[in-house]
Amino acid sequence: MRNSKSQIEKQYYKADIFEDICKKLEQQGVDLNKVSRSDISGVDEFHVQGAAISNEIVNEIYLKDTKVLDVGCGLGGPSRMLADRFNCKVTGIDLCDEYIRTAQKLSELTGLTDKTEFIHGDALNLPFKESSFDIVWTQHVQMNIADKDKFYSEIKRVLNDEGALVYYDIFKKGKEEVNYPLPWANNASISFLESIQLVDALLDDLGFAKLQTTDQTNKAKYSLINSFEKIKRNGLPKLGLNVLMGNSTNKKLVNILKGIEENKIELQSGIYRKKSAFDNKGL
Repeated sequence: MRNSKSQIEKQYYKADIFEDICKKLEQQGVDLNKVSRSDISGVDEFHVQGAAISNEIVNEIYLKDTKVLDVGCGLGGPSRMLADRFNCKVTGIDLCDEYIRTAQKLSELTGLTDKTEFIHGDALNLPFKESSFDIVWTQHVQMNIADKDKFYSEIKRVLNDEGALVYYDIFKKGKEEVNYPLPWANNASISFLESIQLVDALLDDLGFAKLQTTDQTNKAKYSLINSFEKIKRNGLPKLGLNVLMGNSTNKKLVNILKGIEENKIELQSGIYRKKSAFDNKGL
């Protein structure tokens, strides 16, 4: 297990991310004493569709004043959005310590340290007591996790009886292998894609009830196509995901698009609530 964790940390590791972001902000004429979330949204939402999908998902569930856990928080962009827009108290956890350091620094930069905290830790061993959160939020994380039963069991454990899981993820479609490298894996050794049907059945067995799901595949496809068209016209963005993925950015994103077009992968967002929430209401 330690070896797998080390491989995943290596997959995402890049030194001095915060310092690089600050340098690029200054190059764009942004005053570092007046940085807004929008100034950094191109880099701190590390998933297909970026900030747009996060802002779409929040319309589907009540979030105001809730206590949220962001599992696999990355640089903390969604955490800060939830804290800022809905007055949530958000805790982010990620396996990559450089991401956590950067997330903390970016919250300082944007004035959101009072509503966000970030912890270096393992999604399979969440360092929280039972029933600690109202919402667990996770985006593009489970693809790196082989033991999905443990992953979702831990999420269930830390949710209170009324709690909800909110996710946006990439899933396997069909039997053909995807092309590598991808943003979450340079090779198959740390990629654990499963089908929507398998994950849905697992969540049901664990005591989750499906509230709703949305097929995000076409939106993801056209988001990627639009991104490539912009890059062709204007070159790589000054502050985009290339800050995290470097020279491999284009190849990795092309392989996601190829996976969609070849019907090897699909994307879905969804909301599941603990079945106890309905039991307690006699529904």
